[in-house]
Amino acid sequence: MLTKRQNLVEVMKGGNPDRFVKQYEAFALMMKTPITRLKPPVGGSIVNEWGVTLSWPEGQLGSFPIHDKEHIVIKDITKWRDYVKAPNLDYPDEAWATAVADANAVDRNDQYVTVFVAPGLFEHVHYLMSMEEALMAYYEEPEAMHELIDYLVDFELRLAKEFIKHLHPDAVFHHDDWGSQINSFISPAMFEEFFEPAYKKIYGYYKENGVELIIHHSDSYAANLVPSMIEMGIDIWQGVMNTNNIPELIKQYGEKITFMGGIHSGLVDFPTWTPEIVAEYVEKTCQENGKLHFIPSQTSGLPIDSFPGVYETINKEIDKMSEKLF
Repeated sequence: MLTKRQNLVEVMKGGNPDRFVKQYEAFALMMKTPITRLKPPVGGSIVNEWGVTLSWPEGQLGSFPIHDKEHIVIKDITKWRDYVKAPNLDYPDEAWATAVADANAVDRNDQYVTVFVAPGLFEHVHYLMSMEEALMAYYEEPEAMHELIDYLVDFELRLAKEFIKHLHPDAVFHHDDWGSQINSFISPAMFEEFFEPAYKKIYGYYKENGVELIIHHSDSYAANLVPSMIEMGIDIWQGVMNTNNIPELIKQYGEKITFMGGIHSGLVDFPTWTPEIVAEYVEKTCQENGKLHFIPSQTSGLPIDSFPGVYETINKEIDKMSEKLF
């Protein structure tokens, strides 16, 4: 029987896996580093390390920035340097002790030691200045937007250096939502101009320093951005929704990138979910997308669920599909 890591490699290269990869099972996520994003408690709010005020209302599945006049960070994109200050990355070795111990405890023949980065560049920009202002600024103030993105890239490169120095990761799991369920937020041409070169620098740095896998999360439609994903060096697109025509993407691009998702979280992870609903969507996903260049997974961006039991039920149903199809 292949290890989780070996099985993933076989899926990605179109080889001979002996079962489906079960969601995040091949990735040992390092979440206890001194450089982990701040999030508010449910029902509360915080000011994060970049000065962004985040709120998590009761009954919602996640947090989002507050962008009224009082709380928005960048009040004038042409003067962004007056408002944006990168947080400290200079921590003593003892602050890394827990994360180093966690990394050392991983059997790297079985799993990838995986560092986590969020938010990504696109999200980070609209966290700082709101989605509406950001989308307008790409057209109206492209020079300032390029400068801001370059500043965020520099921060991410310094962040990557710290991860590599202390944890020697095998993979990076990087978040950045690039679309809604039906389209990307910006056109492929604009994405290519602003974000493709930026991510090539970041992901190229990881690869040049021994990181084997780039896993990028965008739980959205982004089929029109797959050529850029490949150019940027992404190995696995995690979060691919079934609004993307996944079988066609696998057929067209599977030899260059692996797709992870297909099980729409909104359709299985909700208050009145049932094992029968989960079983239906897992079976449909596995049957439609096949064994190679595809990892059946809930589209949400971590190995967790919003309503207890969903994640493990998905895993159990993937096991059943492995018995049926392998």
